[in-house]
Amino acid sequence: MAVMNLTSANINETIENNDIVIVDFWASWCAPCMAFKPIFHKVSEKHPEIVFASCNTEEEMELAAMFQIRSIPTLMIFREKILIFAQPGMLPEEVLEDLIGKVLALDMDEVRAEIAKQEKEQAANA
Repeated sequence: MAVMNLTSANINETIENNDIVIVDFWASWCAPCMAFKPIFHKVSEKHPEIVFASCNTEEEMELAAMFQIRSIPTLMIFREKILIFAQPGMLPEEVLEDLIGKVLALDMDEVRAEIAKQEKEQAANA
């Protein structure tokens, strides 16, 4: 699957309508971003069941601000509309593949239960 261009116009639809979305936040002047781009595209070809999206932070400043992108490249992964991973820095291909394996293995019922537990604790402490 080709890497799609993520914009403020399609972000909600992309996350809402896909089980797993991996987003690469980048800029053309960023050397590590340019080094990561071929890795991201290569791995996307191996996982047609996952949406791989690229967000140019120079063109999509509003989106970069919304996700509080402070360093690029930054990789974010959404599963079932939940942000489950966010980390700046370039990843080697094998590390990205390992990360995808962990994302696929997640028990999302457990993730939702943990989120609910944390929200309840925060409400009790407020």
